[in-house]
Amino acid sequence: MIWKKIAFWLLWIGFSIYAFLLAPPSQPDTLELIQKLSTGEWENINPLIVSLFNIMGIWPLIYSCLLFFDGREQKIPAWLFSTLSFGVGAFAILPYLGLRQPNPIFSGKKNLWLNILDSRILGIALTLGTIFLLIYGLKNGDWENFIQQWQSSRFIHVMSLDFCLLCLLFPTLLGDDMSRRGMKKSPWYWIALVPLLGPLIYLSVRSPLLAADTSTTSNQQEATAN
Repeated sequence: MIWKKIAFWLLWIGFSIYAFLLAPPSQPDTLELIQKLSTGEWENINPLIVSLFNIMGIWPLIYSCLLFFDGREQKIPAWLFSTLSFGVGAFAILPYLGLRQPNPIFSGKKNLWLNILDSRILGIALTLGTIFLLIYGLKNGDWENFIQQWQSSRFIHVMSLDFCLLCLLFPTLLGDDMSRRGMKKSPWYWIALVPLLGPLIYLSVRSPLLAADTSTTSNQQEATAN
């Protein structure tokens, strides 16, 4: 377990060093580009970049659907890392993974926010939104222009790598989430490993979460620790 934590921290340090010191330089129009992407002024912007930027807004919601349940038994506030991930993506998820403990249980009651995150309707809505963005970007995008910007713009370069990291890191939370839902041996695990669409399909079909009894929770925590 300790080696896994060390690996997360080393990955976070390595990614941070690369993003700020080794990635292509920042471009003078980066802030203007981010503003236009955020406000829907997409004219004259490569649809591939529009699609990627918006999908990077969906990823934090995907992780929130796991983090807020995982964080119930953690000593660290999962909501803080989940909130930060909307702005910095994997830069916020990696420290959480490096600090968290295995947690295959959930205790207590679900509030309104947790019920929303646990809803299959949310998973389906995120899936449909992502499919729309993928079709929009892949159908209308200019790959030659995207590659050129990836090679010259730190924002595009790091955002693309951030997307890849979020795809790779999702399985690290998947096993415990499935255990909390009695889905540990479910074939949906392998489908959920498919980058981006796999996690979305999982959120659309996963079993509703039932809170564990307090005594059962304590026993499971002791067994996990041993």
